[in-house]
Amino acid sequence: MQEFELIAKTFMGLEQVLAKELTQLGANNVQIGRRMVSFTGDKEMMYRANFQLHTAIRVLKPIAHFKARSAEDMYEEVKKIDWSKYILKGKTFSVDSVVYSEEFTNSRFVTYKVKDAIVDQFRENTGERPNISVSNPDIRLNIHVAEDNATLSLDSSGESLHRRGYRQESVEAPLNEVLAAGMILMTGWKGETDFIDPMCGSGTLPIEAALIARNISPGVFRKEFAFEKWPDFDQDLFDSIYNDDSQEREFTHHIYGYDTDMKAVNTARMNVAAAGFSRYVTIEQQDFKDFTQPKEKSIIIMNPPYGERISTPNLLGTYKMIGERLKHEFMGNEAWILSYREECFRQIGLKPSIKIPVYNGSLECEFRRYQLFDGKMKEFRHEGGIIKTEEEKKEMAQKHRFKKERDFKKRLDENEENAEADIRSFTFHSLERNRLSGSKFRDDRGGRKPRFDRNDDRHDDRRNGKWNKEGRDNRRSFSRDDDRKFGGKRFDKANKRGGFRNKNIYHDED
Repeated sequence: MQEFELIAKTFMGLEQVLAKELTQLGANNVQIGRRMVSFTGDKEMMYRANFQLHTAIRVLKPIAHFKARSAEDMYEEVKKIDWSKYILKGKTFSVDSVVYSEEFTNSRFVTYKVKDAIVDQFRENTGERPNISVSNPDIRLNIHVAEDNATLSLDSSGESLHRRGYRQESVEAPLNEVLAAGMILMTGWKGETDFIDPMCGSGTLPIEAALIARNISPGVFRKEFAFEKWPDFDQDLFDSIYNDDSQEREFTHHIYGYDTDMKAVNTARMNVAAAGFSRYVTIEQQDFKDFTQPKEKSIIIMNPPYGERISTPNLLGTYKMIGERLKHEFMGNEAWILSYREECFRQIGLKPSIKIPVYNGSLECEFRRYQLFDGKMKEFRHEGGIIKTEEEKKEMAQKHRFKKERDFKKRLDENEENAEADIRSFTFHSLERNRLSGSKFRDDRGGRKPRFDRNDDRHDDRRNGKWNKEGRDNRRSFSRDDDRKFGGKRFDKANKRGGFRNKNIYHDED
């Protein structure tokens, strides 16, 4: 198949993780950019990138690069493209714009110019104009403008890839799925030990950990991808990718999630069950101050309150307690903590071996590793303990260089695509203002409910070679109903990952 240019978008700080994922996937010409990684591949690679990548928020297929120094330039260049190849008669389209330019200061203006050029071309050539659909278009276009350099792309993903589909409900300030997966991949953990999240919220980290440990493609929960509506969509090729579980692996350890809030515990349990991971993930109510040394080798990854969207009556005291629990009850293991405030990190009272800058929404946070061992560091090293590998030292050098290029705690421009995953904007408060104020939180799916449960039948059919095009269509036909309601039994990706369920799940419109 023919190779072409592709772009995978991600969050600031996750570019190297995404590049590594793409390289392992077999992509060619992998190049790291700002919140994106460019690469080349064929149609199969594009399908796999959408279906298998843990840290991409969308995959774009550029169809034109051009210079645009004025609105007229933009209109004329877009009109040069033969749009009949991409938008068939009776189909709808939409345009998203990302603009960094002194000439084009309004992204909506760019969107309108692109739409006008496309509509005018169809009207002149056919006498008819294609309709524009914001909620559910057949073809999604993306225009990126950096000064006078414009790139027009087909959006092959559609809804942001962070919206996996397993999240039944959410709690306050949920961790974005792509960021959660990126954090886990940064640690190098792939299921070799037990996994612990002491402040699990709605269960995002435990579920993403289960996906990584089992090497299950996160796209298995999706109802659809934008490329399925393209004129050249290859149904058989995508079915072969979807049904291929040859790379999945067994997970012999266990994942634990804890939270003090019983509502969060119930929400996390519901999400874990919807993902089909109840066998591998246990969620319990427990305060981290009661945490005791685990019996098995473990890793802790946690996302404690920052004092921004969500906090605690004694924020600094919470971080001091975290440090004490780790120091006294987590010997011989490593812990990773994502947080925002330097004063919070100081309260932990432990020296981190790695600091990685990463954005959580518009907040520039740090993801720090703490290695817990008895005695002094000198003795630990003398006995063969490794604080930082040579590869990690090189990566840290790159991170420090990256950090010098921007101010710490600098808010992203509102137009930057870190907002793409629908993480609500943060407000910077003084440390004393720990309590939330203002409107009630809306979850990061805008109130939208997840899509489907999974049961044993689909796995059995696939093993017996019966899971064909009709089977896949049946799996997802409910998502195309006008009201997007589905009551009754749903197909499971794998018998090993979930039990049979029979319950109604409702979806709001896009």
